[in-house]
Amino acid sequence: MQEKANEMIKIFIDKEPVEAEQGTTVLKAAERAGIHIPHLCYHPAFPPEGSCRMCLVEIEGFPKLELACSTVVKDEMKISAKSERVVKARKAVLEFLLAEHPLDCPICDKAGDCKLQDYYDEYGLFESQFKEAKEKREKKLKIGKSLILDQERCVLCTRCVRFLKEVTTTQDLGVFHRGVHSSVNIYEGAAVENNYSGNLAEICPVGAITDEDFRFKTRSWFLKEGESICPLCSRGCNILIEYHPGFPRFEVPKRVYRIKARENPEVNDFWVCDRGRYGYSYLDEHRADKIIMNKIEGENVLTWENISEYLGEKIKRLSSAKKTSGIALILHTWLSNEELFLLHKIFKDDLKVEKIFFADLPQGEADGYLLTSETSPNRRGAQEIGFDIKPVDLDALASGTDFLLAFGPFLSGLFSPKDLKAALNTVKRKVLFSSYTHELNSLFDIVLPVALIAEKEGSLTNVEGKVQGFQPALEPPGESLPEWKVLSDLGKELGIDSKFYSELPSPEAILIEMGKKIPFFKKKND
Repeated sequence: MQEKANEMIKIFIDKEPVEAEQGTTVLKAAERAGIHIPHLCYHPAFPPEGSCRMCLVEIEGFPKLELACSTVVKDEMKISAKSERVVKARKAVLEFLLAEHPLDCPICDKAGDCKLQDYYDEYGLFESQFKEAKEKREKKLKIGKSLILDQERCVLCTRCVRFLKEVTTTQDLGVFHRGVHSSVNIYEGAAVENNYSGNLAEICPVGAITDEDFRFKTRSWFLKEGESICPLCSRGCNILIEYHPGFPRFEVPKRVYRIKARENPEVNDFWVCDRGRYGYSYLDEHRADKIIMNKIEGENVLTWENISEYLGEKIKRLSSAKKTSGIALILHTWLSNEELFLLHKIFKDDLKVEKIFFADLPQGEADGYLLTSETSPNRRGAQEIGFDIKPVDLDALASGTDFLLAFGPFLSGLFSPKDLKAALNTVKRKVLFSSYTHELNSLFDIVLPVALIAEKEGSLTNVEGKVQGFQPALEPPGESLPEWKVLSDLGKELGIDSKFYSELPSPEAILIEMGKKIPFFKKKND
């Protein structure tokens, strides 16, 4: 049974009326109302810690300043988040935090993202009164496979310690010693080694924990950000892709520089695993960017404008001769729901094609939390659409196949080059849709460059059956286009159900149509 929502009460923040849930904290109520109260140690994934003292506020009737992160609201409570007394307290807290903090901002990787910088700009700008020598601590301590700890920059917010206690339950870090000598560190001989270690650099509010993968590669203010879904397992974690748009006069070494977690309480909470965080090279490396025609003589040059006409002609010729048994498809579950739906409608429903195989990456290892054993993002979607996910049978493929449409680069990882070449050589005409320049490409007559999930619009169905939409975060390289576009045009070109395909100008329209035909997706659209 669904829990009853908390009763709403009225409070006042800086004399402005704000509606808040009964039982929530001042900080959460302020955030929901769009009022920012500074904080370093607070993180919504953990219970309040109250160690940084930056979130102090003044509450009418209370004799001293209170912590916004742990004080629960009451009806008609009057809160001041910007009073003279509050601002003075925040300046004092900042002065204590900065007393031992090194002057590292110009070389710190967190510059531009650092909360301490932001708060000093807002509340500080004071002359230092500190005359003593600063405490010297470890500046470049490797604490994990990709993590560097600078103890001098640490403000002891303990977010990292609490993450490893509350989320991974591995407790790889702790706070050692007391008073001015307190420092975060690993236990002797036991580095941070878990599938979620990269989250530590992301949740660190200052430059204490930095990530070797990003360290000194670029500056955060050069990067732009786009929302997407991680395709490296079937969880469908929500992510932010940080990419460099480039400079007018010279090329940058790569496009994507960093993956961050994007909050979604129903899927991945605030986190992303290290495979999803560090495995982003698929977005940039060995990308196909133009149409390739191999060993085809006497054919017109193919472009995206005439490719559906070309494919339609080959398919119609087989269809009119009642030889659709000579058509074969090799798919993969990195395709979106909309693309798989169009493929099922065209080839299974309209053309009654029987030879439909799937070529995906082999299964990996699950970790019992976010990471699943499936190494593709949409296997569940393919199943709900009605596909029988059969592995590729080279003997069946080689037997009487006149026309093959293959999607994705994963086929070559499943068979030896010799066996694959022998089977494909028996196919009269073969077309590959791929995002990569690959040795597999030379075995096909035509190779069409296509966009990845981060570069197109659509939806995916995760392992738990949650359908998640996505928009393009990046521009696809060169001539690359999304598969749904050519499939929609192909459906119209074949003429079997032209009216149906002419009413599908976008993935959104395709998903609505899916909801009408497949009960599973109707439920998701309601």
